[in-house]
Amino acid sequence: MIERQKTIEIKDLSIGYIDKKNKKTVAEKISSTIYSGELTCLLGANGIGKSTLMRTITAFQPKLGGKIYILGKEIEDYAEKELATLVSVVLTEKFDIKNMTARELIGLGRSPYTGFWGKLSDNDHKIVDKAISLVKIDNLASRMIHTLSDGERQKVMIAKALAQETPIILLDEPTAFLDFPSKVEMMQLLHQLSRTTNKTIFLSTHDLELALQIADRIWLMDKDNGIKIGTPEDLSIDGSLSHFFARKGIIFDTDTGLFRVSNECEKTIRMKGHGQIYAMVRKALLREGIMVSREVESDPYIEIKEQRINLHYSNGQVKVLDTIEELLRQIEL
Repeated sequence: MIERQKTIEIKDLSIGYIDKKNKKTVAEKISSTIYSGELTCLLGANGIGKSTLMRTITAFQPKLGGKIYILGKEIEDYAEKELATLVSVVLTEKFDIKNMTARELIGLGRSPYTGFWGKLSDNDHKIVDKAISLVKIDNLASRMIHTLSDGERQKVMIAKALAQETPIILLDEPTAFLDFPSKVEMMQLLHQLSRTTNKTIFLSTHDLELALQIADRIWLMDKDNGIKIGTPEDLSIDGSLSHFFARKGIIFDTDTGLFRVSNECEKTIRMKGHGQIYAMVRKALLREGIMVSREVESDPYIEIKEQRINLHYSNGQVKVLDTIEELLRQIEL
């Protein structure tokens, strides 16, 4: 088992802006440690300060107070070139690059080591090849950047960060422009890379459900409660996730660790059974404003039995339905 080490340590950090003589604090009293071999996700609403926090940790923006340690040394004590060998950054902005192949762009990740002329040595080329192999984009290496899809470009940028050979990779909204399957693939790739390379991977994202399923640790940034930090499971158990989602019209299911949209329910119907069909019927009824319970009495009531939907009436009549659509029509929404 690979030994994990402290790579980023934050103590009593305050972040924000100083504009002329005014100071605006976005968040304060942030203390946490990030380890190698972990995928950590920063979650929070738009405008809450996620980008400010990311810029502060990457030294793109000065902190207002507190300490940031990179591998045990204060971030201000590093020269810019030295820091570039420790932290690589992947930004969310789309870029317009022409007349450059994916391999050439990935090779730019070697710039902290290549000197003024930027000429790659044989060893540099081997490192670029390894980065391409880790991200599994051998088929893209010779393609021109402007011909790649958003997802393909993002993979190239991650390979560039790997070629930079830093123990820490920070990413700002790496799934922002991707369709859902590509989002899943990207998050799984980053989690896998954190394990196979033993690097620290820290990213901000709006993809809450994916982060809760894939991340090792969550930084939950909230206006009222500051930043809560822990595994998705611990934040679920202590109520942090439920509290965070409740004010946004979302119900967090502590049993499954997932969330669903909150719907106002005006009716309740009895339903017996279990399994996938039970869960899907419950989901459909909630969307229509009908709460499901095993405890109430109702006419009709629903029974899920042997993968079929049975609608029982008080007169003894039972209708066997093949689809949830049929059920929704039968119970007179």
